[in-house]
Amino acid sequence: MSEPVFDKRDQLDKVAAGLLEGERIVAVLDAVGAGTGFLGLTDRRVVLQDNSFARKKTAITSIPYSRISTVSFVADRNVLGRFASSSTISVTVGTQSYEVQFRGDDKVRLAHDVILGHLTR
Repeated sequence: MSEPVFDKRDQLDKVAAGLLEGERIVAVLDAVGAGTGFLGLTDRRVVLQDNSFARKKTAITSIPYSRISTVSFVADRNVLGRFASSSTISVTVGTQSYEVQFRGDDKVRLAHDVILGHLTR
C-alpha cells in the first residue's frame, strides 16, 4: 500500500481518527477559500471539513462514493471564450453540490481522478 498524499499533518490526523475498520486514506488535500478546510479521500468515501457553520462550528461531512452523482472541474472562461485552468471541483450529491478550491491544478486533478475512478467502477 502506498502512503497517502497530504498537505497538512493535522488534517490527515482528523481523517485518520474517523476511519472505519479496514478503510484506507488515499489523500487529504488542503482547501482554500471560504468555508471548506480540507477534502479527504479514502478508498470508501469523500470527507469534507466545512468551517462556514454559524457560531464558529465546524462540520466534517462523509460522502460515500455511491451517493455522488457527478464530479466536475469548475473553470472561468477567459475573454477569448476558452476555459482557463481550474483549481476547483464540484461534487454533486442529490440536489446538493459541494465546491472545493485547491492550491494548484495538480491537487484538483488528483481529487477529480480519484472520485471519477470510483464513479466509473
